[in-house]
Amino acid sequence: MILNKVFSVKKVSYTLCVIGVILLIFISSSIFKINQINFFNEFIKAGETPEIYSQTYEARFSAAFRLAEKEYYKEATNLFNNLVSEGSDNQKSAVHYNIGNIFFKRGLFIYGTSNDSKVAAEAEYLFRQAKKAYEQSLKYDNTHWDTKHNLDRLLTLLPSEPTPGVGDSDSPGLIMGNIPVGLP
Repeated sequence: MILNKVFSVKKVSYTLCVIGVILLIFISSSIFKINQINFFNEFIKAGETPEIYSQTYEARFSAAFRLAEKEYYKEATNLFNNLVSEGSDNQKSAVHYNIGNIFFKRGLFIYGTSNDSKVAAEAEYLFRQAKKAYEQSLKYDNTHWDTKHNLDRLLTLLPSEPTPGVGDSDSPGLIMGNIPVGLP
């Protein structure tokens, strides 16, 4: 008898109707979000940014990525640098990875063009910037194998780090630069 009062046909029917309406709202909301994502992806594939999404993180990231693909490296680096302070750790890792790729590509292009010492110094500078960006990317996400692979390849191109203060000059260099010479 008590069970009939608690689980009456009316109460069960109303409960199932409410659950059905909630599920219908959830399903329609999910379908709407999926359509928005597909709409956004179609614009990105076409190389455009839809107006309503122009200031989202994803739109700015894809715009920077497109610029890098078209070899507008300075503009792409600026856009990526604007994204560094935003997003999740995964997104920050991706931003630093792409910045590293830009410096690495620029360095490789310069590295192969001439044997001039100025060109070699500029290529080394770009490689060191790429190394910093890859290391920063690994700080945010150390499971990204593409970053590890690129960093490994980059380290084979960089000259070994000289020890400060050791070299051809008589100056003590960075290690003992503030210590007076001679007995106290």
